[in-house]
Amino acid sequence: MAGEQIRNLRHELRTPINHIVGYAELLLDEPELPAGFRELLTLLGELARESLGAIASIVSDAESVEPDALSSLRAKVEQIEAAGAQARTLAPESATADLARISEAIARLESLVTDLETPGGSATLAAATQVEVDTSAPVVLVVDDDAANRDVLGRRLARLGYRVIEAADGSQALEALGRGGIDVVLLDLMMPVVDGIAVLEQRRHDEELLGVPVIMISAQDEVESIARCIELGADDYLTKPFDPVLLQARVGASLQKKRLHDRERELLETVTQQANELASWNRELERRVAEQVMEVERLNLMQRFIPPQLAEVVRSGGAELLASHRREIAVLFCDLRGFTSFAETSEPEDVMAVLKDLHEAVGPLIFEYEGTLAQFTGDGMMVFFNDPVPCDDAAWRAVQLGLGMQQRAQNLAADWTARGHNLALGVGIAMGYATCGQIGFDGRYEYTAIGTVTNLAARLCGQAEGGQILANERLCAAVGTRINAEKVEDLELKGLARATPVFAVTVREP
Repeated sequence: MAGEQIRNLRHELRTPINHIVGYAELLLDEPELPAGFRELLTLLGELARESLGAIASIVSDAESVEPDALSSLRAKVEQIEAAGAQARTLAPESATADLARISEAIARLESLVTDLETPGGSATLAAATQVEVDTSAPVVLVVDDDAANRDVLGRRLARLGYRVIEAADGSQALEALGRGGIDVVLLDLMMPVVDGIAVLEQRRHDEELLGVPVIMISAQDEVESIARCIELGADDYLTKPFDPVLLQARVGASLQKKRLHDRERELLETVTQQANELASWNRELERRVAEQVMEVERLNLMQRFIPPQLAEVVRSGGAELLASHRREIAVLFCDLRGFTSFAETSEPEDVMAVLKDLHEAVGPLIFEYEGTLAQFTGDGMMVFFNDPVPCDDAAWRAVQLGLGMQQRAQNLAADWTARGHNLALGVGIAMGYATCGQIGFDGRYEYTAIGTVTNLAARLCGQAEGGQILANERLCAAVGTRINAEKVEDLELKGLARATPVFAVTVREP
């Protein structure tokens, strides 16, 4: 047994085993398989893998079948067959198709082993494999009305390694060409019914056939005949009797031409396909860009009405962050002292102008310190930190926001006073745990924080004088020496059972 035959033999044996292993593994990935069925599939895969070892040694370096290895393989095949039969009895309906493929592979494996056990079986297998290898050889169509001519020409071509298809006349030749798979045509000129000239004329009108080279072979050697064939598209011309070396050279050159033609057509198809794909990609890119532009516009519009942190959460698909949860936060409330009497005695336009000035002045600071603007409360607002997006040093951010708000409100106070408005900003800040999440109903939701800490911050804001910031003890402890925190009297705040230590917060001088 030759080395190539040995390789083919091992390949033939491994193929069904690979099928058994592959389909068994696919079935094992399925959920909710019966316990016994799963165990049998596992056993089936293990037995198949073990049989690969027997196959590796079934043909020795001496190029003969090893009896011991063959016996070992036969034993494994019998175990595989038994495991497969048991698996079929337990298989659920969903596994029927894949189990049928495993059964086919087992049957194929058993057949191959039986051939090996039969004298001459391995040679038969190798010969069958050799035919499969020959299928890659170029195909030459020999067209001649003389059987002896076809036989001689066909045998010469076979010795050169080509596969040969015969046609007795031009009509059969056109039928064979129509089926495809022809690489070169050797075409006799003089034939009854449909001659070589007629075949060439019909070939001229078929774009597919024009890519198949045609070599004319004829006993005629007149220049007129040769020129006529070339005019009709023949690629070459040989006269009988032909020289075998010249035949080999002409067929080889024609095959090279065919390969170049096929390659050119493949490149054209590839370029066309790539152009179509590129056009499709461009359309898809345009669509995605348009969607992204719309998304950006939608997000920009959304950010005008909800905190940017929430807009980003919604945009990135992190909706789970909006579900109710408990977290330590710093909460800031602020509103204008004197606003109620001002609103009662002023025109609505003046009231809205004052609120616009205040919001435009302090609003950017909220974003700068990454606070979440939960709500506007007429002349005030509620801001909290460390939720829904966690941030570091939430207490210090809240204090910096409060100090910045007071500074900007004081800058506005001069203009308000000039217009006869006696207004000043009061701020309350508290730190503690709250329940955070979205509240509302379908079509209208808000994101907020609920708990004692929010009530405390609101009460502190209500107690703060114009220009003052009041904070609870926990917040001041978190900020530490970065601020001045002056203790004021403990306050009895509405809604709180005990008196609350309160501190007035001011900027710490360097």
